[in-house]
Amino acid sequence: MKYPQLKTAAAVMVALGALWSATAHAGKTLDGIKARGQVVCGVNTGLAGFSAADSSGKWTGLDVDVCRAVAAATLGDAEKVKYVPLNAQARFTALQSGEVDILSRNTTFTLTRDASLGLNQTAVTYYDGQGFMVPVKSKIKSAKQLKGQTVCVQSGTTTEKNLTDYSKASGLGIKPIVFEKLEAAEGAYFAGRCIAYTTDASGLASTRNKVAKNPADHLILPELISKEPLGPLVRRGDDEWFAIVKWTVYGLLEAEEYGVTSANVDELKSSSKDPVVGRLLGSTEDTGKLLGLDKEWLARAVKATGNYGEIFERNVGPKSALQLPRGLNNLWNKGGIQYAYPVR
Repeated sequence: MKYPQLKTAAAVMVALGALWSATAHAGKTLDGIKARGQVVCGVNTGLAGFSAADSSGKWTGLDVDVCRAVAAATLGDAEKVKYVPLNAQARFTALQSGEVDILSRNTTFTLTRDASLGLNQTAVTYYDGQGFMVPVKSKIKSAKQLKGQTVCVQSGTTTEKNLTDYSKASGLGIKPIVFEKLEAAEGAYFAGRCIAYTTDASGLASTRNKVAKNPADHLILPELISKEPLGPLVRRGDDEWFAIVKWTVYGLLEAEEYGVTSANVDELKSSSKDPVVGRLLGSTEDTGKLLGLDKEWLARAVKATGNYGEIFERNVGPKSALQLPRGLNNLWNKGGIQYAYPVR
């Protein structure tokens, strides 16, 4: 017995599948971005190396460069970004409400945030861990010496919860002094209200460099008490925008792995025989159509910001003011754990 209707339905499904795989609609978020001509990016109120504005209002940092790369990929111009500084308490509401398109604000990925906030965690841009900073004159060399001591910490963060967990598990009886604003927590520590200050290790380095009168007077203790995978978040409900942000980060990582830099991207577009490079730069394959973008989306991002390694070195690496080692944030084939999904 023949089933012509079933055959017809199957053929339609195959055709629709082929059409979907060939191109993708960019989604409502990108539609709004194109209409206004800007990506609206939620950032920290001021964390050197990650997101901070200078005296002229120019924003720089690793998290800032993520937004610039996304703007280059989607709008063709890395400068078409509006930065919205957000404190820890306001950051998720701003994204949920649509005030910002992307939250790129040294935010830790956790199960609770992934499952209960209506947000999508995209890709890790910095593997961090929580630590402690103390005055050198305190003679404290280890976090185990903080028993019964006061520690300044910002509220509404995983940092506050980690401190409580660590104190309880280690039997230290640490006394948290909690502040709503980052600047208040930092200021209280430097004013001597607490014997220690705790946040992500990268944040400690940033604070020591930016706020301390003499950075050498403050010691970052060797212990890390948590895992802090940091990266950008977007709202749920727009899978296309989620994919764009995620694959922009992965593309910057894969560009580093294959030696594509801001300096050589144009040359490699026309000269490289490597099929991976051809895919990355759109010279042999058009991966952009799968994201609702054009074929040179990633080439523009790399040219504007550099690959992931260039972004890291410029903002937080050994030659920057923060002088942070690459460590876990090195590529997977260079001793780190940064590992991009293949762009193909």
